[in-house]
Amino acid sequence: MDAWPLTPGELVCLGSSLAFSGLFYYLHRKKAKVVAKIQEAPKLQVSDDLCVILSATGSSCLRYVAIEGVVQPAEAPLTSPYHKELQGVIERLVLKEHRLIWNTLARSWTDSERVVLEQVHTVPFVLTSPSGHAVGQVSVDSPLDAVELPLETVYERFQQTSHGFRDLLSHYLSGEKPKGFLETEEMLLVGSSLTGIGELALRPDGSLHLQPPTDGSAYFLCLGDWQTLLADLQSASSFWKWAALLCGLASAAVVLHALCRAYQHRKLKREQEAQRREYESLLRHNLSPLDPAEEPPENSCIICLTNLRECVLLPCGHVCCCFRCFQALPNRSCPICRGHIDRVVPLYQA
Repeated sequence: MDAWPLTPGELVCLGSSLAFSGLFYYLHRKKAKVVAKIQEAPKLQVSDDLCVILSATGSSCLRYVAIEGVVQPAEAPLTSPYHKELQGVIERLVLKEHRLIWNTLARSWTDSERVVLEQVHTVPFVLTSPSGHAVGQVSVDSPLDAVELPLETVYERFQQTSHGFRDLLSHYLSGEKPKGFLETEEMLLVGSSLTGIGELALRPDGSLHLQPPTDGSAYFLCLGDWQTLLADLQSASSFWKWAALLCGLASAAVVLHALCRAYQHRKLKREQEAQRREYESLLRHNLSPLDPAEEPPENSCIICLTNLRECVLLPCGHVCCCFRCFQALPNRSCPICRGHIDRVVPLYQA
């Protein structure tokens, strides 16, 4: 029975490549579905005609739309603690600690960061007409459920940590060296142009609301227009597609390598079998092999020390073993000179 054509290392490589290829293809298909859904979604702007559009559809809800408007607070807006003139409807404060970690493998210091504190504040807000003439507005519900918050960095400060000689000594002994703290503030500013992609619903009180889709589709809030978001999603989908393709090619390369090795092994076995048959045929139809009684003892096989030397190894021409020992060689190398054996012929006495 032939041995398994794949080695354990090749099995690990093949399994990993197939797993990553499947994962990357799943991510590609997921992004591609979102792209297709956004391309098919109606593209609207905040205006008085939204209620008319919903009424024309015969439903109080549009399952997936892309709507563009200007951010305005529905209540008192948030004020930046660092820039009093800036007002927004979403604020995120982040405090990160930066430190250097000694990498024993690379023999160098690598930068690392850790979030010490993160706070997110929101107030209700609406989207109004970009032109500023229409009266209609759309309330944005559950903005924190969006795939990514549309925030701009309005403040950033890095406070470096001072170290004494004793601190530096302890840092080298522990392998950790604090660098300092980075404090950032991000906000969705009042008056920003925002595009929301989700479910547009008309409530019984006549108000319009943009909310996360009830069917589980992705909910997007992004600065700018929907074409920018679509381009980013298409780029991500293309990246995962090529990653899946590369992993698939790696799997194919592993399989091809194993098949080539198996083919070479089978080819070697066929050659050995052909040599055995040729040897037996020559013994039957040509001159008789050496008579053991006529050979001196020193002409015995150097491997088994029992049978006579009865074959010639080519191309080196050494006569050193019997045919059975030749067949039992672990590799096709001459026991005398270690040269490669192309073929073997029987040894005859004239």
